[in-house]
Amino acid sequence: MLDIKITKTATPKAKPADETKLGFGKIFSDHMFLMDYDLEQGWHDPRVVPYAPFVLDPACVIFHYAQEIFEGMKAYRTADNTIQLFRPDCNAKRMQDSCDRLCIPQIPEEDYIQAVKTLVEVDKDWVPHTDGASLYIRPFIFATDVGMGVHASHNYVFCIICAPSGAYYAEGIDPVRIYVEDDYIRAAPGLTGFTKCGGNYAASIKAGALAAEKGFAQVLWLDGVEKKYVEEVGSMNIMFKIDGKVYTAACTGTVLPGVTRRSCIELLRDWGYEVIEGKLAIEDVMAAGHDGRLDEVFGTGTAAVVSPVKELDWKGDKVFICDGKIGPVTQKLYDTMTGIQWGRLPDTKGWIVPVCKG
Repeated sequence: MLDIKITKTATPKAKPADETKLGFGKIFSDHMFLMDYDLEQGWHDPRVVPYAPFVLDPACVIFHYAQEIFEGMKAYRTADNTIQLFRPDCNAKRMQDSCDRLCIPQIPEEDYIQAVKTLVEVDKDWVPHTDGASLYIRPFIFATDVGMGVHASHNYVFCIICAPSGAYYAEGIDPVRIYVEDDYIRAAPGLTGFTKCGGNYAASIKAGALAAEKGFAQVLWLDGVEKKYVEEVGSMNIMFKIDGKVYTAACTGTVLPGVTRRSCIELLRDWGYEVIEGKLAIEDVMAAGHDGRLDEVFGTGTAAVVSPVKELDWKGDKVFICDGKIGPVTQKLYDTMTGIQWGRLPDTKGWIVPVCKG
């Protein structure tokens, strides 16, 4: 168990006056968690301190070789003022997998969860009270060696910061238009597609910007070898309901193993749906759309929870889904997931971890 030292700020910031205008990742709470690593001591000096900038050498490894990883999760305030987390063990395990791939020393699952819970409890007043709003939590690790050699760093910082964030959909769930990317790729076998590292997201910006210029909200990535099979969408996993069955790409190294994805699959199977994790060709998706067999398409992720798709565009060929409305399965998943997260529905799955009373 970590011996976490807590130093509270002497100058707390004013809380947002209007929680309906929080946005996402624009406002940050008063404190952050820090822990250092070196070869001699391993992970050491866990502490909660006032939120502040880092001072880093210009030759720091993180700036030149991008050895870093991150996670994304939320804390929720329930109607009885309990503050709780959703499946933090899954985030902890995924961070360990990312660490392994990026040659970063792993943080034990129990230490990760303790660090998150401690920071959230210190900054519990920053957890929004407004329905649909939450405290977004961003744990991350970055290399701090100074030098230009290309090798794994010997020194790291583990940091957690928090940002009160509004409902992803300000006016209800809004189905989005998706552009199927046919030139650029997000990941390929043997690379880092299954990790949460910044390089994956940096490489996706170009295609995302081009799609946005054409009026699309997200990019649907195809596989990096044949450019034939659907994989994931922007910052979300994606699922297709075709002929009553739900299809999604398998997590075999090129797709991020999303916590929301995993949870939705469990719920769908509980409800009797056949969920197929494997290869699904974009040609088959488009054909199902034209034949009327593509019932629903939706993304899954921490930020939006479940995001319905109303249109797919591949090489100028378009299919329209569910008359531009949210489908019944998508709605049920959204209602169930958010119901569990905010305590409106009972947690029959053991997914909720209480932190404290607010």
